[in-house]
Order: sequence, then structure tokens, then C-alpha cells
Amino acid sequence: MFLKFLPIVFFFSLLLQSSSQTLDFTYNGFHPPLTNISIEGIATITPNGLLKLTNISMQRTGHAFYTKPIRFKDSPTGTVSSFSTTFVFAIHSEIPTLSSGGMAFVVAPNSTLPFGSPFQYLGLLNVKNNGNDDDHIFAVELDTIVSIELNDIDNNHVGIDINSLNSVKSSPAGYWDEKDQFNNLTLISRMQVWVDYDGHTHRIDVTMAPFNENKPRKPLVSIVRDLSSVLLQDMYVGFSSATGSMLSEHFVLGWSFRLEGKAQPLALAKLPKLPVWDSKSSGVYGFLKNSMPLISLLLIPLLLIIFLVRFIVRRRRKFAEELEDWETEFGKNRLRFKDLYYATKGFKDKNLLGSGGFLPKTKKEIAVKRVSNESRQGLKEFVAEIVSIRQMSHRNLVPLLGYCRRRDELLLVYDYMPNGSLDKYLYNSSIVTLDWRQRFKVIKGVASALFYLHEEWEQVVIHRDIKASNVLLDAELNGRVGDFGLARLCDHGSDPQTTRVVGTWGYLAPDHVRTGRATTATDVFAFGVLLLEVACGRRLIEIVNSSDETVLLVELVYGFWIRGNILDARDPNLGSEYDQREVEMVLKLGLLCSHADPQTRPTMRQVLQYLRGDAMLPDLSLLDLGESEKMLGMNHGFSESSCMFTSRSSTAYSVLSGGR
Repeated sequence: MFLKFLPIVFFFSLLLQSSSQTLDFTYNGFHPPLTNISIEGIATITPNGLLKLTNISMQRTGHAFYTKPIRFKDSPTGTVSSFSTTFVFAIHSEIPTLSSGGMAFVVAPNSTLPFGSPFQYLGLLNVKNNGNDDDHIFAVELDTIVSIELNDIDNNHVGIDINSLNSVKSSPAGYWDEKDQFNNLTLISRMQVWVDYDGHTHRIDVTMAPFNENKPRKPLVSIVRDLSSVLLQDMYVGFSSATGSMLSEHFVLGWSFRLEGKAQPLALAKLPKLPVWDSKSSGVYGFLKNSMPLISLLLIPLLLIIFLVRFIVRRRRKFAEELEDWETEFGKNRLRFKDLYYATKGFKDKNLLGSGGFLPKTKKEIAVKRVSNESRQGLKEFVAEIVSIRQMSHRNLVPLLGYCRRRDELLLVYDYMPNGSLDKYLYNSSIVTLDWRQRFKVIKGVASALFYLHEEWEQVVIHRDIKASNVLLDAELNGRVGDFGLARLCDHGSDPQTTRVVGTWGYLAPDHVRTGRATTATDVFAFGVLLLEVACGRRLIEIVNSSDETVLLVELVYGFWIRGNILDARDPNLGSEYDQREVEMVLKLGLLCSHADPQTRPTMRQVLQYLRGDAMLPDLSLLDLGESEKMLGMNHGFSESSCMFTSRSSTAYSVLSGGR
């Protein structure tokens, strides 16, 4: 019985041996006669023993495989055995340092790769099957092109590929020396590569070094990945390469492979020599080398002329300005866009709310504000009013120096105020603040400016956007009213023809919201809100963090007033050095000015008298302040979102050159 069973065992051992006849081979050059290497595509074997995967043909592929399958697993569902390979390769380019292709060591289910595309796909895969688990491809790529599509890290990298040219791990080409320092290598050269897979730990190590150097102790690329689901029981090993648009060739000089053990070292001294490019040939490199001086002599001047023409055209287009007929009367008030561009350093964002720019020639420090306007007729009226406002002169107004128009955009140019806007001294009090004397000085300055606008100038000017951010401080901390982008003018004794609500939420008077008509009384309302902000050091609307409730400043002050302790609403950062009577008067005046009834609000003439002590503030208890909603005018059917208004014709602001 035992004798009958012996031939059957012998027969199966022959079958297994036929499917995996060779577990170890070494080629120190590929010298004929050579029967165990199959080639396809443009791959060839040269007479001196080089395995030449590609030539200088463009967009072509070349493959070379060991002809016999290698049994990597004992069974179809088993684990992959350890394997090791080392080879010396060279990428040889007709134009030194330039190449557009790459090559790869491959473990594939067959010895042909009929669907491999050239260029970034290295002759292995294509755009359709890249990333398909049914490919059963393991490869180590040596790539000299960078493909965004494949997430390549650079144009000189080594990567481990599993069923995809999107490497699971990659690194710039190089090696770690004995001092554990990384040394860069260029793949367009000759070097040796080691690929090792441990079937027990599933670690894959890829190591490389310059030709004639020993194998470094530290691998270049290393990952832990079980290849049992990737590799089939019998697989083929070999190389794949592809060219792109540059003229380059890919060679394998020697190759050693072993299953279950380390690959035999190559006899580097026996490896064949690489060919030498003939620079005098009629190839591309020779042509470029011989013709480049003449080409440069003709091409460089032409390129300089083209660049100069493009620069001049783009510069003129960049600073082009339109001057319409209606602007001729405002000519002396118009500034050149080119001057403003250089004064603001090209309207750089870093200058927003920063230091001012300087006008050429005058060296005057300025602040520039951008205003957009879609209406052509509205733009004409707007410019006329801005030019009129420029004629105003008051110590508490920010001088408007002029304007510049560019298409539908206006640039308003003001004197630069070095201490910025009032709001930063109120709400960021932990950083910088003002004492009461300085604040009271600012309040009186703003009141004086509004009185001038309403009554003293030749026309009535309604500012329509009085708020802390539009009150600027000069070098002596005098308060100056700026930003006349929303201002409207009318003759004394007449009503302004405005029917559109503009301004900033919280500063809008309820009568302005209801009717759309802006009057001097609507400026007084906003001034009243400003008084409360200055005295309290708080924003008009604040959110309580603990409850997410909205706190309205006017309601807060009103609550203190009805409880008889209105001074408790003051800014705690004032300390103890302040005039209690002045603070109390300012708080009460703020409530009076922000009254819902415009007839109850004082005029700016009366406000100045109160502030200067020339008149006594009326008794607030005699006024109808019983309902905060009525006083505030904030619950008249208007939500916050519906009151976020901009100026006429969708005006939008952006402070440019800083220093507002």
C-alpha cells in the first residue's frame, strides 16, 4: 500500500515544482543566450548585457519579466512568503537632469501588462483600472515626474504602490548614512535598490544607495502591510517603464531575487557599462546645445520687447480713469487714482486701519475710503455733495481733501487721524482707555461739529452716520467727526429730500425708520446713543455670555435712572477721578437725545449749552420715558436684519490706507 502511495506523492511534488521551479536567481548583467527573461513593448536587451526597458521614443512603454511564475503562497488563501530583491538601475537622459518618465519593480499576476499607459502610469495601470483591487499589483516606483492626479510628492521620488499608482507611502529619493543623516539622490543616475518583505511581520522595506555603496542600515520607505490579499498564489516578477515627452532611457544593469531569504548580492564590478550620449549627434540635445546661443541671441530681445509692451499696456489700463463731462466743474477736487494707489501701497490689506499713506509731492498723510455706487445719476449728485462738504472748515471735522472716481467706485480722501477712532478706546478698555476729562472733551467736540453742520454752515448737513467708529481722534485727542459718505445737504428752512433709510443699526432713530426721512433730529438721536457709549464704556448692544441674552445699553441706563442710581451706569474704568455732575448730566442727556419723539429731543445748539453749563438740563421725570421700547424705538416692527441699511445705491465701505 505504501509503495502505491509513493508515486502519487511524487507526482504532486512535480506539479508543485513546475509552478514554482525557481526560488532564487541572480543576473549580473543580461548576457545572451538568455532564455528566462521575456520582454515586450519597446524593451530590448543590448549586446553588452543591458536590460533596456525604454528608448528615446515618446509616450511608450516597456516591460521585462522573469518568464516563470513564482509561488508566493502555499495555498490560494495562505499568507505570502517572505521575499527579497535587489537591482541596479539607471535613468539615462539625453538632456542631463531632465526626464519625463519612470520605472518600477513589479509583482504582477501575469508577465504582460497590456493595459498599462505611459507617462505617469509607468506602463503598469491606466486611468480606468488604477486603484482596482482586482489588479493584484505590487510595485515599487522610481518616478521622475510629478502628477497631481496621482498625488505625487515631487518629480524625484520612490513609492510603494498597491493596486494603484497613488502610492501608499513615498519619499524623495535618497538614503540615510551611518550618521543617520539623510542624503538626497537624483533618480536620473545609476544606483542600487533593495526591496524586502517579511512574511511574518508584513513589513515592506525599500532601501536605495548610490552605485558601489553598501546597503544602508535604515530603509528609505517602510510600511507594514499584509500582501496576502494582494498577491495571488503564483505571480510574476519583473520591471515596467514608460516615457513621456522628454528623451530618456531606462536600464536595469543587474538583478537578484530570492523567496524565503535575502537576495544574493550583485557583483557590481561585472555589471555592463551604460552607453554614452553623442552630444554631436542630430538628437535634441545636440541640436539644443549647438543652436541655443543663436536662439538666445534672437529670442531674448524679442521676449524683452513683448514683456515691456505688456507691462506698459497693463500699467495704463490699471491706472486708467474716466473723466465725464459733469466732472469738469469738480476738476480741482479730483485726485489721481495713481497717486492714491501708491500712497496706500496698492490698497494692501495690511494697511487696513493701520498707518496712513502719503500723497506724492505734498507728502500729506492721508486716509482713503472706498465707496461703491451703482447709480450714475446718484453718483453725480453724490460727488456734488462731497465737493460741497469739502468746503467746510471746522476744528472738529476731519478735513475731506478730495475724491477720485474709478468706474462705479468712489475713493474719498481724508486727513489722517493718528489716534484712530473713538471706539477702540471705549470697548477695548483693557488695552487703552481715556479718562473722563478726555472723554468729555471729545463729547463737546462732536457736539460742536454737529452744531456747525446743522446751523452754522451755509447749508444744512445731515451726517446720518454718527457713531463711535466715525469719531476720530487727532494727535491731541480732539474728537473729529469724519466719514461723510452718507451725508445729505439741504437749504436752511427746507426739508431734505430723503426717503431711504440709511445708517447703522442701533443708531437709527425710530422716526427715520418709519418715514425714511433723515433730519437734524435723527443725528441728535445717534449722538444721544454715542453719549451713553462714551459714559458707560459699553457697546450699544451686548450679549451676556451666561444666558445669551441681549442687553441694550439705553435700557440699562434707563433702569439705573428709574432706580435713582444712574451714576452706577458709568464706565468702571473711569476710576475715582471724574466729575460726578458731568457724568450724570451726560448720561441723562444721552437718554434725552435718544427719546423716541423727535420733538422732545434737544437741538444741537441746546446740547452745546447743556454741555458748556450755559443751560440746565430739563427734569427727565417730567418727560414720557416710561416705556423703554418707546424711548428706544427698537420694537416698531423692525428686526435687526431689516435695519442693517447701507447708503444710497448700495454704498459699501472699506477703509483702505488705514488710520481712520
